[in-house]
Amino acid sequence: MGNNNWPDHQAQRVVVNGSHLACRLEGFHVCGGGEGIKVWIRAAGHMEPIRAQLGKTLSVLLGIWCQPAFKHEDETETIHSNELYERQKNGVSNGTLYKKTFIEHFEQAPMYVAVFTFVGFAVGTIFGYLRDFMRAWGLEKRNIAAEREQQKDFVPLYQDFENFYTRNLYLRIRDNWNRPICSVPGPQFDLMERVTDDYNWTFRFTGRTIKNVINMGSYNYLGFAETDVNALKTVTIELEKYGTGVCSTRQEMGTLDKHVELEKLVATFLGVEDAMVFGMGFATNSMNIPALVGKVFLQRADEGYGIITSNMEGSIVRLPEIVSLKNKYKAYLYLDEAHSIGAVGATGRGVVEYFGMSPDDVDVLMGTFTKSFGAAGGYIAGKKGLVDFLRTHSHSAVYATSMCPPVAEQIIRAMKCLMGLDGTTQGLQRVRQLEKNTRYFRRKLHEMGFIIYGNDDSPVVPLLLYMPGKIGAFARRMLEKNIGVVVVGFPATPITESRARFCVSAAHTREMLDTVLNALDELGDFLHLKYSRYSKSSHPELYEESRLELED
Repeated sequence: MGNNNWPDHQAQRVVVNGSHLACRLEGFHVCGGGEGIKVWIRAAGHMEPIRAQLGKTLSVLLGIWCQPAFKHEDETETIHSNELYERQKNGVSNGTLYKKTFIEHFEQAPMYVAVFTFVGFAVGTIFGYLRDFMRAWGLEKRNIAAEREQQKDFVPLYQDFENFYTRNLYLRIRDNWNRPICSVPGPQFDLMERVTDDYNWTFRFTGRTIKNVINMGSYNYLGFAETDVNALKTVTIELEKYGTGVCSTRQEMGTLDKHVELEKLVATFLGVEDAMVFGMGFATNSMNIPALVGKVFLQRADEGYGIITSNMEGSIVRLPEIVSLKNKYKAYLYLDEAHSIGAVGATGRGVVEYFGMSPDDVDVLMGTFTKSFGAAGGYIAGKKGLVDFLRTHSHSAVYATSMCPPVAEQIIRAMKCLMGLDGTTQGLQRVRQLEKNTRYFRRKLHEMGFIIYGNDDSPVVPLLLYMPGKIGAFARRMLEKNIGVVVVGFPATPITESRARFCVSAAHTREMLDTVLNALDELGDFLHLKYSRYSKSSHPELYEESRLELED
């Protein structure tokens, strides 16, 4: 796993992968991010005073798709936190926390890639200032909104320097985001073609529709974003019975029999006492965290000591390590499974099932229905006392409109399918197909020589592009091949780690994946994106066969 001797000048570290946590507590620093949680605890002294300061203040938001833990320059595996902790305990082993092999890949690119990436940003910045100078002197048309001279004495609506990146860098490749579609975001979708006459300041539609674009960007993990009439029959019935909305809060007249049915089903699915559902996924966190934590915590979060989540790394939370830390420091654990529920685990029950753990190990289970279930909204589940508390104290229960019944029925339909309550094994087949597609897609990219991040079981697959000039070129070329992708750059990622983020679905056929892989192979050579220094497999077919034969 690399060098076991830490340089004397480095701080002591405990590393755990998970949702991005940023939290400083007197004398040490905790930070993390992504598809689980990574925690770095740094201090000049030993661990004993850190334990004393932590106490119950380590309230951790977890999820999936995280930034890498500690990375060595020449390694593809992250370091297990229990290995580091064992060193802190003077060689005393704390036992094995994992029931199966857990390896994640975070290969570092060659140094020249980082150098050219910074050069690319530097050149873009220089030309940006040059164009701002030309706009200021009337040599170039100013398309961006400007404040009137009469308002100069007022507080500015925006800081000009903060807008520099949007104005001069993002705008040059803006056509690669927010592309309007006109169909269900299934494994394929239809795209409304648009063009720009002023370098992406504005767009106009051509009236042409780009048909059957392979969708590699939507979180349709289990393929429930569909329009099959038979599959949606019960949803149609509920739409005709209840209408499109409730127009009331849960604490007034907004609790219907559909909500009660869904909450009981969610609790059964997760193996907990009770659950509460909400009409918006983001609001599930933003409207309930304030009800669960005190003003001091919220003040610290506002000051930059709080919690940040990310889904850019394709990693899976190291839940056994987090639970171990939680028990050690007497903390409470809040697990955000926005991406993992439905997509991870033998039967789609998330990271708790993935690691063979008990739901009782987590104090607050949170997830959304917007990804794997093809719907909207979210849930919080756990002990009955916790859920009863939220029913009376949640800002969403008091102020937000209830989940509309047709959406609730869509979730019930998908969840019953996963549980086999519809009398079929279709749900289990979807989970297994997702796992199969994910491993196939990741393995092929490795073999081609791309650097990809994350866990082999994660359907979020980040492919590293690095250089800013390649972001737009990659997305445009892929669309020319009728493939829709998501590209991401700074500030959503570290400045040297721009990437394309693929989302694999159970609904993707092998033919679709092979089409995408062939296009990537060709484009990787054209744009010089195959940065991996590890040799390609000379026997790729061995992964496909159940019987292996050795050559003479």
